[in-house]
Amino acid sequence: MVQWTAEEKQLITGLWGKVNVAECGGEALARLLIVYPWTQRFFASFGNLSGATAIIGNPKVQAHGKKVLTSFGEAVKNLDGIKNTFSALSELHCDKLHVDPENFRLLGDILVIVLAAHFGKDFTPECQAAW
Repeated sequence: MVQWTAEEKQLITGLWGKVNVAECGGEALARLLIVYPWTQRFFASFGNLSGATAIIGNPKVQAHGKKVLTSFGEAVKNLDGIKNTFSALSELHCDKLHVDPENFRLLGDILVIVLAAHFGKDFTPECQAAW
């Protein structure tokens, strides 16, 4: 499990306080579905995912992206207990929905890209390393 320094925790929580979860969450999930199209199989009930424009404009993608980042926000509030924060979600996604854990790493990488795009100079190399 990751152990963050006090400085890293401050970088994470400081940036998180500025994040628009609806905007960044929708963008992150949309990017995941566009860049890694095999992940779309987990979202068959979301309707039209036929291309980038459809995915970006899909209200279910936007809503689920917001939901995902809202749960990230709960984890950010409890970085020392992050494993417990995500235990039920991990069980749901891995054991019941059979989502490959690698997809979560991909989403994390995409979230870093989205945060860098939204926060520019505030998303320093030190901040990126903490994430």
